[in-house]
Amino acid sequence: MKKTVLFLISVLLTVGVFAQKPSLTKAYNSFYDKDYDKAKVQIDLCAADEKLSAKAQTWLYKGNIEFLLANREYSAMQKDESYKTKYPDAPEAAFDAFERALSLNPKVEALDMMSAQDALKQLYPYLLISGVNSLLEKDYHAAKRILEKGIQSYEMDKPQYPMNGDLYYYYAYTLEMLGDTVEMLRNYRKALDDGTKNPYVFSKLLDVYKRNNDKQNAEKVIQSAKKSSIDEVNMRMLETDYAFWSGDSARASALLGSIDESRLNSADELVNVSNFYIKEKRYKDADKLLRRANAIEPGNFVVLYNLGVCNYRLSEEYFELQNRLSLKNSAKEEIDNARNISSEYLLNAAGFFEMANELQPGDLNLLYTLRSIYVRQQDKDKEDKIESQIKKLENK
Repeated sequence: MKKTVLFLISVLLTVGVFAQKPSLTKAYNSFYDKDYDKAKVQIDLCAADEKLSAKAQTWLYKGNIEFLLANREYSAMQKDESYKTKYPDAPEAAFDAFERALSLNPKVEALDMMSAQDALKQLYPYLLISGVNSLLEKDYHAAKRILEKGIQSYEMDKPQYPMNGDLYYYYAYTLEMLGDTVEMLRNYRKALDDGTKNPYVFSKLLDVYKRNNDKQNAEKVIQSAKKSSIDEVNMRMLETDYAFWSGDSARASALLGSIDESRLNSADELVNVSNFYIKEKRYKDADKLLRRANAIEPGNFVVLYNLGVCNYRLSEEYFELQNRLSLKNSAKEEIDNARNISSEYLLNAAGFFEMANELQPGDLNLLYTLRSIYVRQQDKDKEDKIESQIKKLENK
């Protein structure tokens, strides 16, 4: 009997929920009482109703409710990084609702609510965070859609809180991931004009201009970086990169020598500086930085591949030293020492290339190098295995 009563109560509650009628008055009253969760349930019923969805007031209410939910969510996130948002779509839903309200009635208003025009201008911080969350999930199409709306909001008026290029940077990065290089470049430039201090923006623009052999704009990037007050380490890296590219090797070496390696904290920074050392064939210095990068970010293909390159080159250097010592009839101990060091570096190179190959098994240059290593090591089984992998790729 008790189970039957409980079942009937459950049914009645369910019927009560489904029996709710859409009411703008109820949605407004819940909003006024600051019960935004309840207000959202009620306004969503109104938005789904055929008659009420044609009213500008419905969408103005919805925009205000979603706006305040977004504000509440992101305030909670600032206090607690582990906070899980209950309404992740609120910023975009607010933007869409305000636009819908304006399309139905540009003069729509309600007591104690923001106007659609004013609210749209204030949504960009929330849209930025929402767009970046989509980026982190690698949902680039969603990120593109959301960040476009963020930029629309940002550009409606002089922003109350300048983003210093962040909106344009993340949008440009999204476009880069989607392969839209023309719009990518335009938005990296807009990030620059918006006062970015992000080293990646300067580095990305410099790479583009280097590829296009555009010396004038490459120089402008360097000058803009100097005016932007980006940190000293990244400024030195940009200048070093530019000096190498422009052929001023003496200045490049001097700038490289001025970089304080103890201040390199990220894998990207360590890789970038190690690349300069590789250009100068300073493989031991590069290897040292790459090992630090590998400790920070294990399983990074670029780091592992470059470690393989450095150790392979160091193996060759000691192999050549061994031959020179043999020709000079040097002491057997010296020759054996050079041979052992060469073998150790070669073994290291094989290990790094093998790990990189597991991550990206379709890189032919890597496979050719691995094959040559196995030939030197006289490891026929591994040589045959790599040879088979190479042939499959070459015959595609």
